[in-house]
Amino acid sequence: MDRQVPPLDGVHHLKLPVCDLERSREWFQSRLGYVTAMEFREDGKVMGLALNHANGGPRLALRLDPTKAAASSGFDFFSIGVPTKDALDQLSERLTELGDTHSGVQVASLGWILPGLSDPDGHEIRFYTTESHKKAPEGQVYIVDKARPSGDPSTTKQLPAVL
Repeated sequence: MDRQVPPLDGVHHLKLPVCDLERSREWFQSRLGYVTAMEFREDGKVMGLALNHANGGPRLALRLDPTKAAASSGFDFFSIGVPTKDALDQLSERLTELGDTHSGVQVASLGWILPGLSDPDGHEIRFYTTESHKKAPEGQVYIVDKARPSGDPSTTKQLPAVL
Protein backbone atom coordinates (compact mmCIF):
# COMPACT_ATOMS: atom_id res chain seq x y z
CA MET A 1 0.00 0.00 0.00
CA ASP A 2 1.22 3.48 -0.85
CA ARG A 3 2.18 5.25 2.40
CA GLN A 4 1.11 8.58 0.86
CA VAL A 5 -2.49 7.42 0.57
CA PRO A 6 -4.21 7.27 3.97
CA PRO A 7 -6.45 4.28 4.72
CA LEU A 8 -10.15 5.11 4.62
CA ASP A 9 -13.13 2.94 5.49
CA GLY A 10 -16.14 4.10 3.48
CA VAL A 11 -18.63 6.79 4.43
CA HIS A 12 -19.30 6.98 8.17
CA HIS A 13 -22.61 8.85 7.82
CA LEU A 14 -24.44 11.44 5.76
CA LYS A 15 -25.70 14.64 7.39
CA LEU A 16 -28.45 17.06 6.41
CA PRO A 17 -29.54 20.36 7.95
CA VAL A 18 -33.29 20.41 8.58
CA CYS A 19 -35.96 22.90 9.69
CA ASP A 20 -38.02 20.43 11.71
CA LEU A 21 -36.41 17.31 13.20
CA GLU A 22 -39.63 15.44 13.86
CA ARG A 23 -41.02 16.07 10.36
CA SER A 24 -37.74 14.93 8.76
CA ARG A 25 -37.46 11.89 11.07
CA GLU A 26 -40.96 10.81 10.11
CA TRP A 27 -40.29 11.34 6.39
CA PHE A 28 -37.07 9.30 6.32
CA GLN A 29 -38.72 6.61 8.45
CA SER A 30 -41.93 6.32 6.40
CA ARG A 31 -40.30 6.62 2.96
CA LEU A 32 -37.02 4.77 3.39
CA GLY A 33 -37.29 2.75 6.61
CA TYR A 34 -34.82 4.69 8.76
CA VAL A 35 -35.05 4.36 12.56
CA THR A 36 -33.69 6.68 15.23
CA ALA A 37 -30.53 5.39 16.88
CA MET A 38 -29.36 8.49 18.79
CA GLU A 39 -30.56 11.91 19.89
CA PHE A 40 -28.15 14.79 20.39
CA ARG A 41 -29.30 17.29 23.03
CA GLU A 42 -28.06 20.77 23.79
CA ASP A 43 -29.39 22.52 26.89
CA GLY A 44 -32.17 19.93 27.09
CA LYS A 45 -33.32 20.43 23.49
CA VAL A 46 -32.95 17.77 20.78
CA MET A 47 -30.74 19.36 18.11
CA GLY A 48 -29.77 16.32 16.08
CA LEU A 49 -30.65 12.73 15.29
CA ALA A 50 -28.68 9.75 14.06
CA LEU A 51 -30.72 7.34 11.95
CA ASN A 52 -29.88 3.78 10.99
CA HIS A 53 -31.20 1.70 8.11
CA ALA A 54 -31.83 -2.02 8.60
CA ASN A 55 -31.35 -3.05 4.98
CA GLY A 56 -28.04 -1.62 3.75
CA GLY A 57 -28.72 2.11 3.63
CA PRO A 58 -26.06 4.54 4.87
CA ARG A 59 -26.29 5.99 8.36
CA LEU A 60 -27.95 9.40 8.27
CA ALA A 61 -27.69 12.36 10.63
CA LEU A 62 -30.20 15.19 10.78
CA ARG A 63 -29.15 18.50 12.36
CA LEU A 64 -31.63 21.20 13.33
CA ASP A 65 -30.43 24.25 11.42
CA PRO A 66 -33.29 26.04 9.63
CA THR A 67 -31.01 28.68 8.08
CA LYS A 68 -28.72 26.12 6.43
CA ALA A 69 -31.67 23.90 5.48
CA ALA A 70 -33.33 26.80 3.63
CA ALA A 71 -30.07 27.85 1.98
CA SER A 72 -29.38 24.34 0.68
CA SER A 73 -32.90 23.56 -0.55
CA GLY A 74 -32.76 22.08 -4.04
CA PHE A 75 -29.22 20.75 -3.64
CA ASP A 76 -28.45 17.01 -3.86
CA PHE A 77 -25.87 16.40 -1.13
CA PHE A 78 -25.55 12.70 -1.79
CA SER A 79 -26.93 9.77 -3.75
CA ILE A 80 -27.99 6.55 -2.09
CA GLY A 81 -27.08 3.24 -3.71
CA VAL A 82 -29.76 0.69 -4.55
CA PRO A 83 -28.58 -2.81 -5.51
CA THR A 84 -30.64 -3.50 -8.63
CA LYS A 85 -32.91 -1.85 -11.17
CA ASP A 86 -35.79 -4.01 -9.89
CA ALA A 87 -35.23 -2.64 -6.36
CA LEU A 88 -35.11 0.90 -7.78
CA ASP A 89 -38.38 0.30 -9.68
CA GLN A 90 -39.98 -0.93 -6.44
CA LEU A 91 -38.73 2.14 -4.56
CA SER A 92 -40.11 4.40 -7.30
CA GLU A 93 -43.51 2.70 -7.04
CA ARG A 94 -43.49 2.96 -3.22
CA LEU A 95 -42.69 6.67 -3.30
CA THR A 96 -45.44 7.29 -5.86
CA GLU A 97 -47.95 5.37 -3.71
CA LEU A 98 -46.96 7.57 -0.74
CA GLY A 99 -47.73 10.67 -2.83
CA ASP A 100 -44.14 11.80 -3.42
CA THR A 101 -43.24 13.31 -6.77
CA HIS A 102 -40.02 12.32 -8.51
CA SER A 103 -38.67 11.98 -12.03
CA GLY A 104 -39.04 8.21 -12.36
CA VAL A 105 -36.38 5.59 -13.03
CA GLN A 106 -34.04 6.68 -15.82
CA VAL A 107 -30.99 5.31 -17.60
CA ALA A 108 -27.73 6.80 -16.29
CA SER A 109 -24.15 6.47 -17.51
CA LEU A 110 -23.50 3.07 -15.98
CA GLY A 111 -26.70 2.10 -14.17
CA TRP A 112 -30.09 3.58 -13.42
CA ILE A 113 -31.07 6.66 -11.42
CA LEU A 114 -34.18 7.82 -9.58
CA PRO A 115 -33.82 11.62 -9.34
CA GLY A 116 -36.21 14.40 -8.47
CA LEU A 117 -37.33 13.28 -5.00
CA SER A 118 -37.22 16.01 -2.36
CA ASP A 119 -37.18 15.63 1.41
CA PRO A 120 -39.35 17.98 3.53
CA ASP A 121 -36.68 20.71 3.33
CA GLY A 122 -36.37 20.50 -0.45
CA HIS A 123 -33.02 18.65 -0.57
CA GLU A 124 -32.99 16.38 -3.59
CA ILE A 125 -32.47 12.75 -2.62
CA ARG A 126 -31.18 10.69 -5.55
CA PHE A 127 -30.86 6.94 -5.84
CA TYR A 128 -28.44 5.15 -8.17
CA THR A 129 -28.19 1.45 -8.79
CA THR A 130 -24.95 -0.24 -7.93
CA GLU A 131 -25.93 -2.70 -10.67
CA SER A 132 -24.70 -1.47 -14.05
CA HIS A 133 -25.96 -1.88 -17.59
CA LYS A 134 -22.46 -1.31 -18.97
CA LYS A 135 -18.90 -1.24 -17.69
CA ALA A 136 -16.74 1.87 -17.48
CA PRO A 137 -13.35 1.55 -19.16
CA GLU A 138 -10.69 0.49 -16.65
CA GLY A 139 -7.57 2.55 -16.09
CA GLN A 140 -8.89 5.72 -17.70
CA VAL A 141 -11.22 8.57 -16.90
CA TYR A 142 -14.77 7.92 -18.06
CA ILE A 143 -15.98 11.12 -19.78
CA VAL A 144 -19.69 12.00 -19.60
CA ASP A 145 -20.80 14.70 -22.04
CA LYS A 146 -24.03 16.61 -21.43
CA ALA A 147 -24.29 15.50 -17.81
CA ARG A 148 -27.43 17.61 -17.37
CA PRO A 149 -30.54 17.28 -19.53
CA SER A 150 -30.71 19.77 -22.40
CA GLY A 151 -34.41 20.49 -22.05
CA ASP A 152 -35.17 18.36 -25.10
CA PRO A 153 -37.97 16.01 -23.93
CA SER A 154 -36.40 13.12 -25.82
CA THR A 155 -33.35 13.26 -23.54
CA THR A 156 -35.09 13.35 -20.17
CA LYS A 157 -35.36 9.56 -19.89
CA GLN A 158 -31.70 8.97 -20.84
CA LEU A 159 -29.75 10.90 -18.19
CA PRO A 160 -26.10 10.12 -17.59
CA ALA A 161 -24.77 10.15 -14.04
CA VAL A 162 -24.77 13.64 -12.57
CA LEU A 163 -22.37 14.61 -9.83
